[in-house]
Amino acid sequence: MVTCRSKQVAYIMGTVKPHELAFLSEEDSWKLFSNKAFSNGVEEQTELITTGRCIVKKCRGLPLALKTMGGLLSSKKRVEEWKAIEESNIGDNIGGKHEVMPILKLSYKHLSSEMKQCFAFCALFPKDYEMEKDMLIQLWMANHFIQEDGTMDLTWKGEFIFHELVWRTFLQDIKVVVKSDGYSDAIGYGTIVCKMHDLMHDLARDVSNECATIEELTEQKTLVKNVRHLQMSEVELEHITRLLEGKTSLRTLLAPSRIHLDFNRLPRVSLRALHWQSTSGASFKAINAKHLRYLDLSNCKPNAILLDSICLLYNLQTLRLNHCEGLQELPEDMMISLRKLIHLYLSGCDKLERMPRNIGQLNNLRTLTRFVVDTREGCGIEELKDLRHLCNKMKLYNLRKIKSVKHAKEANLQQKQNLSELLFSWGLKRYEEPESEACIEEEVFQHLEPHSKIQILELYGYGGLEIPRWMRDPQMFQCLRKLTITNWTRCKNIPVVWLSPSLEYLSLTNVGKLKTLCDNLCIEVERHNTPLQIFPKLKKMFLEELPSLEGWAENSAGVAIDSSVIFPVLEKLEICCCPKVASFPQSPVLKDLSLSEFPVREVKCLWDIPRLPTSVEILWIQCFGGLVELPSNLGDLAKLSYLLVHDCKNLKGLPDGMDGLTSLQKLEITHCPATEEFPNGLLQQLPALDKLSIYGCPELQRRCKEGGEYFHHLVRIPVKHIPAELEFGTGTSITFMQLSG
Repeated sequence: MVTCRSKQVAYIMGTVKPHELAFLSEEDSWKLFSNKAFSNGVEEQTELITTGRCIVKKCRGLPLALKTMGGLLSSKKRVEEWKAIEESNIGDNIGGKHEVMPILKLSYKHLSSEMKQCFAFCALFPKDYEMEKDMLIQLWMANHFIQEDGTMDLTWKGEFIFHELVWRTFLQDIKVVVKSDGYSDAIGYGTIVCKMHDLMHDLARDVSNECATIEELTEQKTLVKNVRHLQMSEVELEHITRLLEGKTSLRTLLAPSRIHLDFNRLPRVSLRALHWQSTSGASFKAINAKHLRYLDLSNCKPNAILLDSICLLYNLQTLRLNHCEGLQELPEDMMISLRKLIHLYLSGCDKLERMPRNIGQLNNLRTLTRFVVDTREGCGIEELKDLRHLCNKMKLYNLRKIKSVKHAKEANLQQKQNLSELLFSWGLKRYEEPESEACIEEEVFQHLEPHSKIQILELYGYGGLEIPRWMRDPQMFQCLRKLTITNWTRCKNIPVVWLSPSLEYLSLTNVGKLKTLCDNLCIEVERHNTPLQIFPKLKKMFLEELPSLEGWAENSAGVAIDSSVIFPVLEKLEICCCPKVASFPQSPVLKDLSLSEFPVREVKCLWDIPRLPTSVEILWIQCFGGLVELPSNLGDLAKLSYLLVHDCKNLKGLPDGMDGLTSLQKLEITHCPATEEFPNGLLQQLPALDKLSIYGCPELQRRCKEGGEYFHHLVRIPVKHIPAELEFGTGTSITFMQLSG
C-alpha cells in the first residue's frame, strides 16, 4: 500500500484505482482541535467554543491545519485573541497544496522571535530527516537564536522552545532511538529525534533564505552569498572549498562525511557550528574560530595538532568526540580555555586513558558521557564534586584506581539528581586480588551511592564480596528500568530489585557465586495457592555464565520456593551456561525462550527440565553437547512460530507429536550431524511452515535434495535454505541451494 498527497503519484504507482481519503467530519475536526486548544490552561468558555467552531470550519477538515490552529490557540486565553484569528482570512483561498499554507503561516506569525528563528533553521535539513533533539538545541544555542533572560539557562530554554514547537505541530513524529548495548532490543538511554511535516518544511524554506544543502548550491538554486547555514550529504564534493572561498556569511557547516575542506583557503569564514570528519593535517588556527560554539568531530581520528587547536575555541559550548577510537587523551589546557563548555561527548572512546587535569573546573558542564579515573593529581573521581548540573547519562571507568573512600564520597553522585543513567566499571576481568583489596572496593562502592531516581544502572567488574548497604534498600530502585551486572566473580548477591515496580530489563553475566535471584522472602514453603509476584514489571531477562545459580527464590529459612513465585509479565528469557538451573521461572506470558551452552554431562534430555511453557512463540535450543532427544511435549506449543535447534551434535532427531505445532512458520536445524530424519509425516503436518533451513546435518540434507525421500514434500514450502553440498574438514566452501515452491 502506498500513501501520498499527490493524485498524480498515486495513479503512477497504483495498480488499482486510488482511494481518496475524505476530509475529517465537523465533529471529528472539533475533537482534534479542542484536544489541543483546551489543554494548556484554556477554559472551555461558551464564547471560546462558539468562536473555536468557526475557526474549525475554516480548517476544512485538514488534520495538520486543525492541530496547528489548536496548538496556537492553546496559548491564547482571551476571547478577543480567538476572534482576531477567526476574522483573519485563513481558509478563504482554497486550492491545491496551498489550501493549508495560510493557516500554517498564521500560526508561524504568532511565534516568538526566538521560536521563529529556531523553526526556520530546521529548513537546513532535508525533508523526512530525523533531527536529534539535543543536537538541534545545541545548534540553536551556537547561532544565538536563544538568549538568556534570567529565568532559565540556555539549555532549559532550548528545551522549552523545542517542546513548544512540538506542541504547535511545527515539529512532529517524536520518538526515542535507542542504541543497544549487545542485545538488539536492549533498554538504554534514548536519543530523542523528530521530523517535520513536508508542508511545515516548505513553510520553513519560505520564511528562511539562509539555509541550503550543497546540492542546491551546485545547481545554483541558492546564492552562496545569502547562505548562513549549509548541510552537505555524504556525496564526495571536491570543489566545496571553491564554492565557499572568500564568503563571510557562513555560520553553520554540517559535513558529516569525509569531504576534504581546506580551511587555509577560508580565512574569512566565522563559523558558529561545525560538524566535520576529515581531520588530516587540520588545525583551527586556519580559520576565524573564536566564535565557534559547536564542534562535532565524531568518528574521526583527531591528530595532536587538531586537538591542541581546540584550546583556541574560547566560546565553545558543545564538543562531540563520539567514537574517536584512537583518542587516548585530551589536551591539558582544555580546562583553562574552554570555561564555557556545556556538553562534552566521549561515547565510544574506549582508548581514552584519563581525563584532563582539573576537569571539575568546568562547572557549567551538563553532559559528560565518559569519565576515566586515574591516580594522577587532578584526574581522580573527586573532580566530579562541583559538576552539579550533569544530566542524562555518565559512564565511570577504572573505578579500581580509587583507593580513597574520601575521594569517592567527594564525587557526590547522590546529589546529581538529573543523571538518569549510570555505568560503573572497575576494569576488565582480573586475577583474584587480596581480600584487603576487596574490602576497599566495598567501601568505595558504598560511597558511590547515586540518587534513588536512577533509571538505568550498569555494573562491570566489581570485586567486592558483598553488595553495598544502599543496594539492600528496595526504596533505591523505585524508578529503575534496567539493571546490568557483569563480571562479579566474588559477590553472592545482587541488589534487592525483585520488588521494584519499574524494572523491565535484567542482565546477569559471570556472577560466579550467585545461587538465587531473590532471598529472604517472607513466604512459607507450603503456600502454593497464591504465588507471590516477583519482578512485577520485568519483561526481559538474560542469564549467562552463572555456574552456581540453582533457582529463582528462597524464603528466610534458605529453602527454595521456586514453585511459589511468579514472574507476571516476563516475555523474553535467555539462559546460557547455567548448568544447575532446574526449572523455568513461572510466567503466563513468556514468548521468547533461548537455552544454550549446557555442558555435555549435565543434560541428555530436556525431560530433565520441566515442561516448556505453552505460551512460548520463539524457541532457541543451542549448544547442548550431550542432548540426544527433545521432549515430546514440544508438540503442545500451539503458539510456537519459530524453532531453532543449533549445534546439538548428539541429537538423534525431532520428537513425535510435533503435529501440534500448527503455528510454526520457521524451522531451522543447523550443525546437528546426528539428526538424520524427520518424524513420520511431519512436513505434511505443519500447515503454517513457510521457511525451512537445514545445514550441518549431512544425512538430513541428502534426504531433502532432489531424489531424496523428503524432496517432494518441500515443494509447498515457499523458502528453503539447504546446502546442496557440505564437506567437513576439507576447507571446501559450502554451496547453498535455495528451492522455491
